[in-house]
Amino acid sequence: MKFKGLRWWVVGLVALAAVINYIDRQAFGALWPDIAKELFPEMGPDDTKAIYGTISAVFILSYAAGQTIFGKIFDWVGTRIGFALSIGVWSIATMVHAFAKGMISFSIFRSILGIAEAGNWPGAAKANAEWFPTKERAFAQGLFNSGAAVGGIVAYPIIGLLSAYLSWQGIFICVGLIGFLWLLPWFYIVKASPKKHPWLTEEEKTYILSGQKNQDIDEDGNYDEGYAPSTGELLKRKESWGVIIASAAIDPIWWLFIVWIPIYLNEVFGLDVKEIAFSAWVPYVGAMLGAWFGGLLAQNRLTAGWTVNKTRKMVITLGCLIMIPCFFLLKAPGSAINAVIIMAVLLFGFQTAIGNVQTLPSDMFSGKIVGTLSGFAGTAAKLGAFGLTILVPMLTLGGNYTYAFLIGGALAAIALLAVWILCPKIEPLKPKV
Repeated sequence: MKFKGLRWWVVGLVALAAVINYIDRQAFGALWPDIAKELFPEMGPDDTKAIYGTISAVFILSYAAGQTIFGKIFDWVGTRIGFALSIGVWSIATMVHAFAKGMISFSIFRSILGIAEAGNWPGAAKANAEWFPTKERAFAQGLFNSGAAVGGIVAYPIIGLLSAYLSWQGIFICVGLIGFLWLLPWFYIVKASPKKHPWLTEEEKTYILSGQKNQDIDEDGNYDEGYAPSTGELLKRKESWGVIIASAAIDPIWWLFIVWIPIYLNEVFGLDVKEIAFSAWVPYVGAMLGAWFGGLLAQNRLTAGWTVNKTRKMVITLGCLIMIPCFFLLKAPGSAINAVIIMAVLLFGFQTAIGNVQTLPSDMFSGKIVGTLSGFAGTAAKLGAFGLTILVPMLTLGGNYTYAFLIGGALAAIALLAVWILCPKIEPLKPKV
């Protein structure tokens, strides 16, 4: 049996995994007002915010370690088994949140969740490198990233509706079960890589492999394994550090919002769990549109004949220039409605840029090392997010988020400079003579 357009089914499943990833992840923040009320009834807002920040920081630190761990796992066992391990463990970790009794138990369960959920991102980068030609990778990455945005959109309303019928413990068990359902189509459809998949047409296989320009380092026109340096050699390339630093700077911006949107809306505008559930999804609409826009814009320019270097830098620059003024507008939004709309524009810019940042490893290196570099970049990104998450409770005492937003604007500028300075020409790299 041959199946036309199989690569789009693969990226669709990877995007669906991201949706589930974000439903599982966002449940904690959305339910925090109820959790805090039940477990810490004697504490005030600043005290419970500090506990929430600590638990979230533990999650992000574990997530950072998980990026490198699962980056290596995906390079060792492949995309098919790597995703199954990642989503299976994180689904179990989500369900056991129901048994948490305080900060320590929540931190332990969030730590396990963070390590396992981290596999989604180097796994997506590796799947992208395997299943798509260069010109389609930014769009494919955008589709995957839009899965995270869709997860953010649907998570809050789903949790808001479930909260009318279930306790917060019951909600964790329900959302944790979803991941196991995903494994069924994954194992059925993703049987092997494009080289060996029995359902892939010869036409699509040729299209995928011949279009992976970074897989032809000898420039003889024939597909080869490409430049796959050792880990030590990889870390000696300034381009690798461009990817790592850009990721470390830009990714905390996303975490600033996915971690703190519910707390911000509750603290600054007095919204409760149900009100948060039906307003906190708005920024993720902007993120979803930005993921599509950034990918389609890159694909359009590459099809029009632009180089990968010019395309990536133009799209990343555009995304950062959209973000920076939004941070200043958030200093005094005036109302919760204005705030979530500004956040939507800001996350549109973020997703426009990030999808192209995440394709940089596959633009420059062989698929054999993409998972490793993506894992290093992901670890650096989550360490940056960890640092910012630890700082936010101190930066926002009394409900003033101005300093946190100013730091976000500075991070966007740093990411932009890292790409322009350390990646002078984004193209397939060759071993140094």
